[in-house]
Amino acid sequence: MITESLPRFSAQNFLNVLRHGLITVVFCCLIGAALAISGNGSWSSQMVYSLSTGTISWLVIDIGRLLLSGHKQTLWPHGLWGFVLVALGVTVGFFGGNAIGDAWVGAPPLEFSSMGARKTTSSIVITVAATIGMCFFFYSLGKSKHMQSQLDLAQRDATEARLKLLETQLEPHMLFNTLANLRALITVDPPRAVAMLDRLNSYLRATLSGSRTLAHPLADEFDRLADYLELMSVRMGDRLRYTLTLPDELRELPVPPLLLQPLVENSIRHGLEPKVEGGTIAVRARTEAGQLVIEVSDTGVGLNPAPVAPAAPSESGSGFGLEQVRERLATMYGAQSRMELAALPAGGTCATLRFPLPAVA
Repeated sequence: MITESLPRFSAQNFLNVLRHGLITVVFCCLIGAALAISGNGSWSSQMVYSLSTGTISWLVIDIGRLLLSGHKQTLWPHGLWGFVLVALGVTVGFFGGNAIGDAWVGAPPLEFSSMGARKTTSSIVITVAATIGMCFFFYSLGKSKHMQSQLDLAQRDATEARLKLLETQLEPHMLFNTLANLRALITVDPPRAVAMLDRLNSYLRATLSGSRTLAHPLADEFDRLADYLELMSVRMGDRLRYTLTLPDELRELPVPPLLLQPLVENSIRHGLEPKVEGGTIAVRARTEAGQLVIEVSDTGVGLNPAPVAPAAPSESGSGFGLEQVRERLATMYGAQSRMELAALPAGGTCATLRFPLPAVA
């Protein structure tokens, strides 16, 4: 029967075992040096005794915990088994290390049994204390890493839940706006209203299923934006013109769904609709200083109907859609993201998003 590989036998866990072994070797060398300096034997003999005892104890305990932990995420046996494993490691390490040390110095096997009680007791105490100390250190280190991974997972889940909440608020907002426009169009131009309804049906069919993910390629975001602008073109006719510019090297970059549509909605509602002749919306993506920069500009009435000079970029700009974009950027990218809203010198408005270049999956 084929069984699923267990996390305890992953490459990362074996690297951790090797890291524990390296720390154990350093610790054993310090103990051996201390014993040699105190006059308990030559440097070479104390190093052999210490390294043999510590290495055997490490192998028994570290490999044993992987075998006994099962599917537990902490990779340490709970309850009595943990104490049994440490006791086994101490015992095997003590006898095995002394046997190797005795062979190295040419002494009879397990010579410690013929030593004085004081020397034997001190040897046992050092072995037990060192082994328990190292086990506690490694256990605390592993528990700390486990708690940190659980905290990271909880934070990631909270971020995903917040992004989902913000997105579920955006989708009905866009839908209600479109239905309101459709209702107004029905009374004045029924054929165009039917065309708009058909476009809305196609848009929802093609995009609602894709909006259930936390991120999708930037190319998909631009495609959804094109569908939405085509939908708005049915209602506005020649008053709405648009251009979408997306370099090929940026097409696969992951971004949150519905990130740009609120900005385009804002441009149409507050920029182009109040202007009799309408205008143009341009959406461009580029990179700058290691960040992804997306600009949504329009030739509408602008932040100030009669601008005298270019306005400095600001964080101003109210409205449900704009606030949602800010919140989603802050939730996903924190202080590394920014949304700027500025009036253009020739009239119109430019909304600029800046956030770190996402990694391509």
